Amino acid sequence: MTDGLMKSDRLAPPANDEPEAFGRAHLADPDHRGAVEVIRRDPPEDLADRVRGFWFPSWRVPAGAEYPQRVLRYPVCLLVVTPSYARFHGPATGLSTTVLTGTGSAAGVLLAPATGALLLGGSVAPWTDRHTEIAEVFGARGARVVDRVRATLGSPPVPETARAAAADAFADFLRSHPPLDADGELINAIVEFVEGRAEVTRVSQICAHFSMTERTLQRLVRRRLGLSPKWLIQRRRLHDAAERLRGGHTTLADLAADLGYADQAHLVRDFRTVTGATPAAFGARYRQD
Repeated sequence: MTDGLMKSDRLAPPANDEPEAFGRAHLADPDHRGAVEVIRRDPPEDLADRVRGFWFPSWRVPAGAEYPQRVLRYPVCLLVVTPSYARFHGPATGLSTTVLTGTGSAAGVLLAPATGALLLGGSVAPWTDRHTEIAEVFGARGARVVDRVRATLGSPPVPETARAAAADAFADFLRSHPPLDADGELINAIVEFVEGRAEVTRVSQICAHFSMTERTLQRLVRRRLGLSPKWLIQRRRLHDAAERLRGGHTTLADLAADLGYADQAHLVRDFRTVTGATPAAFGARYRQD
């Protein structure tokens, strides 16, 4: 998979290597229901501040067909293991797309916002819109977790015992790294604040809530997330927009006003720039189901 704003892999065997499929991030295509399944698993209690969850995708795509999986990623890093590769993914600024074909399964970890920097031992910024093999990033420890997780993968349906074993392997790997630090706790709180409050539409509101200057906030978010505070707000807005559009029962004018956009045109521009579709076209696609 090459670096860039919009990315696509064609994999043989395929692997669902980007979509967290947690909540609003995964822009699941209605036509793929039944062929693509994602089973989610909560983290153990001692890792709740470092892991948002584990996910286990499996798929049976008809012969000759391709099923793109599109994701508006959260501001986090990922660990993804498949039979053919095992990757550490930095944060993705645009729409992430993986094209599934054939039959297969994978296992992944959706890390907490603070965790990427802990695993890397430094800034996440160089990893924005990048990925590489887990063993190349983490050496022998990375190779061991990949071997353990890969041993659990097989053709769907993947049994619960295998999913539990993969989650345990990931958890052991994460426990081998330092615990959350003060800046990590702060960055998790900042992301939670932005994601959980639709009324947050300006960077100044984040600064006021956490009693910090905009420059301090910018530097912290850049170092720990590889992103910007403005990006956090825009991504939350796009998640909100996609969720509302899937549900219908709203006009674009009302949606723009509810999300704090100056006007409808700004919403359309933001949504189309990142997803490649206008809000109207996206909503119509789901209402056809």
